[in-house]
Amino acid sequence: MAGAAKDTPQRPEEEEHRLSICGKLCYAIGGAPNQVAGSAAAFFLQIYLLDIAHITPFHASLVLFIGKASGAVTDPIAGFFISKSRWTKIGRLMPWMLACTPFTVVSYFFMWYLPPFVSGRVAWYLTFYCLFQALTTLFQVPYSALTMFLSTDQKERDSATAYRMTMEVLGTLIGAALQGQIVASAHVSHHCTVTPPVNTTDSWHDTPSFPDPSDPLSHQLEQSNFVLFCTHAAGLRNHFQYLVVTILVSAAVSIPFWQKFLQRFGKKCAACGISWMIPFAVMLVTIPNLILAYFVAFVSGLSIAASLLLPWSMLPDVVDNFRLQNPHGKGHETIFYSSYVFFTKMSAGIGLGISAAGLEFTGYKPGICRQSDDVILTLKILIGAVPAILILVGLFILLFYPITEESRKATKLALEELRRSHQSTENLDDHKENTSV
Repeated sequence: MAGAAKDTPQRPEEEEHRLSICGKLCYAIGGAPNQVAGSAAAFFLQIYLLDIAHITPFHASLVLFIGKASGAVTDPIAGFFISKSRWTKIGRLMPWMLACTPFTVVSYFFMWYLPPFVSGRVAWYLTFYCLFQALTTLFQVPYSALTMFLSTDQKERDSATAYRMTMEVLGTLIGAALQGQIVASAHVSHHCTVTPPVNTTDSWHDTPSFPDPSDPLSHQLEQSNFVLFCTHAAGLRNHFQYLVVTILVSAAVSIPFWQKFLQRFGKKCAACGISWMIPFAVMLVTIPNLILAYFVAFVSGLSIAASLLLPWSMLPDVVDNFRLQNPHGKGHETIFYSSYVFFTKMSAGIGLGISAAGLEFTGYKPGICRQSDDVILTLKILIGAVPAILILVGLFILLFYPITEESRKATKLALEELRRSHQSTENLDDHKENTSV
């Protein structure tokens, strides 16, 4: 028996690194609440600020850009301090997630609350949106970095990422569905006017208050402007909430497919799925049609699922490559994850700010049913041409991504060899983080 154990030393190690389905689910569930809140803001905050709070497009662009920028600036700062924090009885990452959660709930509540005063509403929404973005960063960075501590096996980490993405999309679905019904009911109760309201305080009395998520830039723009496009450019005012739900259901059910696809054909090949939405989005812009809109929503969900899963499954490969090149370094996982979230949020903030400023420049008027032809053209460009160009540019840059499937497998074997030769150290095997969520 002892001799047989010595002849097969890798089997116990593989079993030790294998994650149970229950463990993956417990890890994945932790990301759902953050996405419930984030999806509501991604899909509906812009139209809420414009049509419910009656903030001008310029001020709405300031709120969106500065809020995203504040969250982006928080990312590297949070990554640095988390990497330098001490280990506790519940790990190094868990205290950060537990401490910021109650404050995140409070900031989210007031972000959707319509204050009784008028003159200070821009400052109100700017303050609480910035707080919400910063606090969600303090949760998202340590939570996403937990992937590196779940297992040293790359397939197990990819599988855990797929579980997490599925639960996060389901959380996004719940947030978008609930908030979509609220926003839709507000639009139904809101009386449209032919011209912009002069005394907007009268229309605010008819508008209910709302007490109550890291995507690529192309899909951030698609999400934020999709509701405005359906409302003002495609004549689908009564269907936008159902179209949003269609997008998210399609994304949720297709994540397991993309997980199997990238494991079999590689992550670069899986990136082709991101471009699936381009021809259909262009068709929707040129031929607005209800049936076509639902089909575009379904294909967009497939594309969004690929864009959600792919970057997060590539990050552990990048960290492993860094570990192999710097075998004596440790504790850099949160810096990598926070850097990715930083650039994602910064690009999204710039894109959303530019899109809102474009609506201001072309004459978007809050509170009216029929926008000008220039505004409708701008919305078509933001939904069709801009995401298509950004997706193609991103795929072109991905061609130069240096980590291939062959190099990834070689890195895995080299790290396993280093771990076996350094079992007495904690440089490469620093995976004892408490992962109970």
